[in-house]
Amino acid sequence: MNRRELMLVLGAAMTVALPSRAQQKAMPVIGNLASGSLSPRSLAAFHQGLSETGHVEGQDVVIEYRSAEGRYDQLPALAAGLVGRKVDVIVTGSLPAALAAKNATSLIPVVFLTGGDPVEDGLVASLARPGGNLTGVSIMAFELMPKQLELLSELVPQAGVIALLVNPINPGTERIIGDVQEAARAKGRQLSILKASTESEIDAAFATLVQLQARALIVVPDPIVLSRRDQLVALAARHAIPAIYAWRELAAAGGLISYGTSLTGAWRQLGIYVGKILKGAKPADLPVQQPTIFELVINLKTAKELGLTVPPSLLARADEVIE
Repeated sequence: MNRRELMLVLGAAMTVALPSRAQQKAMPVIGNLASGSLSPRSLAAFHQGLSETGHVEGQDVVIEYRSAEGRYDQLPALAAGLVGRKVDVIVTGSLPAALAAKNATSLIPVVFLTGGDPVEDGLVASLARPGGNLTGVSIMAFELMPKQLELLSELVPQAGVIALLVNPINPGTERIIGDVQEAARAKGRQLSILKASTESEIDAAFATLVQLQARALIVVPDPIVLSRRDQLVALAARHAIPAIYAWRELAAAGGLISYGTSLTGAWRQLGIYVGKILKGAKPADLPVQQPTIFELVINLKTAKELGLTVPPSLLARADEVIE
């Protein structure tokens, strides 16, 4: 083969390769910014939502995952990294991650999941018309915590002292404490605050329960909860402490009771919103979604191990009873 023929062959090969490379560049990129570990159920629900808008990871969209693994101070740098990567949209699963993404960019669309009030937290201008580059789902987890105290008081009426386990570095913590304290006073209960944001601090918090003579526990909805659910459920069993959680995943893992919205339903909605944005929708025009269904799950096996009799009135209201 002479030099002229070689050049023609190379030129043809490059021509064939160019469309493939251009197609690769054109594939949209989703940045997934997490405060902690994302549960497989939530991730599967997110993919389901994406697929409902015609998107499949690895086929027509790429997802880049970034997790602070419970170290919230790492979130700003992780968010900045996704912005530098020029992702097409950022999805976040917590208030700290949403705030980090909001501070990192005013141009890239951000789809968030938060447990509090996104207007009060400064994420959006209003629920109906977010108005900026952010929208998402509020699962109202913080607002439901006084109701969790009521349910726990009904299940454990002898609990004069109830402990509240919070993550002190979560921006919504102080508001949660105030709301639950008010509910505790209304029920004639004393509320003790336990603070933990690491595995060792969670161990120490449960050890403190004995000193406080707390007879029941409310676990605040926070990304560390799902990422350390086995530890929390095991400690509650070891200390024989009745505990209520925000998500059914913890009751299914052996926790006593949960009351809250469906995390999988929320993540599915995040996937749908991300898919719509990839098709041209603007976050400012997508209203923040709020749940209309709340799940009460009771684990009868755990109740029996704790020596508790679940009132028939409570069982009748349960959406799911784990035998």
